[in-house]
Amino acid sequence: MDLQLKGRVALIGGSSEGIGFAIARLLAAEGASVAMVARRVEPLEAAARRVREETGGETFVIPADIRKAADCERMVAECFEHFGRIDILVNNDGAPPLGRIESFDDNAWAKAVEQNFMSVVRLTRHALPHLRNSGAGRIINVTSLSVLQPLKEFGLSVATWAGVLGHAKTLSLEVAADGITVNTLCPGRIATGRLVKVFGIGGEIDEARMAEIAAEIPVGRLGTPEEIAGFVAFLASPYAAYITGCVFHVDGGRGASLV
Repeated sequence: MDLQLKGRVALIGGSSEGIGFAIARLLAAEGASVAMVARRVEPLEAAARRVREETGGETFVIPADIRKAADCERMVAECFEHFGRIDILVNNDGAPPLGRIESFDDNAWAKAVEQNFMSVVRLTRHALPHLRNSGAGRIINVTSLSVLQPLKEFGLSVATWAGVLGHAKTLSLEVAADGITVNTLCPGRIATGRLVKVFGIGGEIDEARMAEIAAEIPVGRLGTPEEIAGFVAFLASPYAAYITGCVFHVDGGRGASLV
């Protein structure tokens, strides 16, 4: 199926590895040009080379820290300067530390707000003029199932991503007439390095623990970054033009709510 993404330009956060990388690779394979963003230069450049080699797509690297206001503005400016347009914004990054809410001081909360919430606010604000010019702009936020189904010690992520849900829903109402859609994905347990941080002991997860984690998911396995990327690619396509203001579980059936 041709998703009709040829000629489109996507700006993708956290794309040196994991879900962000999978999104960049699939959008490039579908014909989009991709601006790939991450904090560490060498892994980012290596990821971009891999995308080019595997897809033949055009890539552009933007080393940046989305926690910094100036970097958010620069990301959008450099992407537009290089490609001459921006059609798709994928707000994706890592997540704040785990821990009991009472253990975090004001500085930890400030960092979490900058990373999870203000990055979305700023990148979206700077990208909106270009997305309007696109005529079919797409904003896709990648958060986590924990924002819909809170877990102990995930307080920094849950609280800040809850703000993203409110921002996205309100924005979707304000920009719908411009042909811009705004949607949010809430992945469940996906096979990335984040899973090791959450469940690993000593930097790894043994087979027994992995089996326990998989058994808690109705489909009986972890999700893959490529499965998240597939949904993002669909939402970025013309086929999803009537879908906006939505929050999607992508979790193998693990979400325990009716909506």
